[in-house]
Amino acid sequence: MPRTTAWGAFATVTLAIFGASCSAGADSDNPGGTPAVASRPASSAPTAEPSPPLIPTATPVEKVRDAFAGLQATLDDSCTPADCAYFLRRVFDELHRLDGAMKASEKGPGHFAEPIKLIKELDAQVGSDQSFANLKKYQTALIATRNKINTWMQSHPDDYR
Repeated sequence: MPRTTAWGAFATVTLAIFGASCSAGADSDNPGGTPAVASRPASSAPTAEPSPPLIPTATPVEKVRDAFAGLQATLDDSCTPADCAYFLRRVFDELHRLDGAMKASEKGPGHFAEPIKLIKELDAQVGSDQSFANLKKYQTALIATRNKINTWMQSHPDDYR
């Protein structure tokens, strides 16, 4: 699932849970702690069910320049013993964030054929195992892919300015 879709879904679910927990508070007139709605007489109950909150049907498309900025933010970082797992995961995630933005770009994936191909080649090496041990195993390929894409993007300034 793309990162923006996952975060959008997470935010929607979190807001729905928070809203439900806030509206299900105890009635101050009812010391038993039952929800206020349960003690309401049947004659005062609403006739129609309240409509559920609107859930966006489409995730906004991230711009290539924004995704590229996230990838560039990893350029000054490195795999230190304390932060190596975080660093490798971040580079992997930022590459895939950029991949999604390039594929959804108005310019079309054909314009970004080389960086998309580099990410696809990396994915073929890494496979489905995104654990730290596996990312560490492919650290050289991961960093090389990031650097090649950075170089490609630097030669296409119209794509990130």
